[in-house]
Amino acid sequence: MPKSVNKVILVGNVGKEPEVRYSQSGTPVANFSLATDERFKDRNDEWQDRTEWHNIVAWQRLAEIVGEYVAKGSKVYVEGKLQTTSWEDRPSGERKYRTQVIARDLVLLDSRGNVSEARQQMIAVQAKLRRLPPHPAKS
Repeated sequence: MPKSVNKVILVGNVGKEPEVRYSQSGTPVANFSLATDERFKDRNDEWQDRTEWHNIVAWQRLAEIVGEYVAKGSKVYVEGKLQTTSWEDRPSGERKYRTQVIARDLVLLDSRGNVSEARQQMIAVQAKLRRLPPHPAKS
């Protein structure tokens, strides 16, 4: 039987400042939104722009790195997997779903400073990520 693949690669702009929290066991977790843009021609042969928003979650050392280096407006490369969770809404009793990208890798693609500063940050983040242990099984 063939192996299945759950892999997401996104390049976009961070929508708001990342929020870094700690679980009850002390594990850091960062949440942020990422906007990706698409341009296409509609039925009338006119160009249309569409923005898609993605909810990104980073755990452990990657969460701390996000808190240190990522800011609203940053252009980032995110690689990870899709994970959908569900819960019952208390007021309505309705089943709700949320799909998030669980980040495994992140690269800063620009900086508010100069290009060499952005390059140095990217190298620093990549070096730290190479030392990360595998993401804990959450599924």
